[in-house]
Amino acid sequence: MDIKVYMTPTCTWCQKLKEWLKKKKVSFQEIDTFEYDKEREEMIEKSGQMAVPVIDIDGQIIVGFFEEKLEKALAKGK
Repeated sequence: MDIKVYMTPTCTWCQKLKEWLKKKKVSFQEIDTFEYDKEREEMIEKSGQMAVPVIDIDGQIIVGFFEEKLEKALAKGK
């Protein structure tokens, strides 16, 4: 399963999401959209907006930290 988390260093929900994923023992790639323009543009192209966090789970895009949506997406990928 390929999981990318687009985030910024100061985003509270991004930090909560990271903690939640680590607690679930889910490996993910952390992408800083504050520092890197290319990654920010990629996130906007995928999600259609600038809000973070944006989670890409095997091509399924979730904007925001919603445990129920994430649980369903992770279950599909297993």
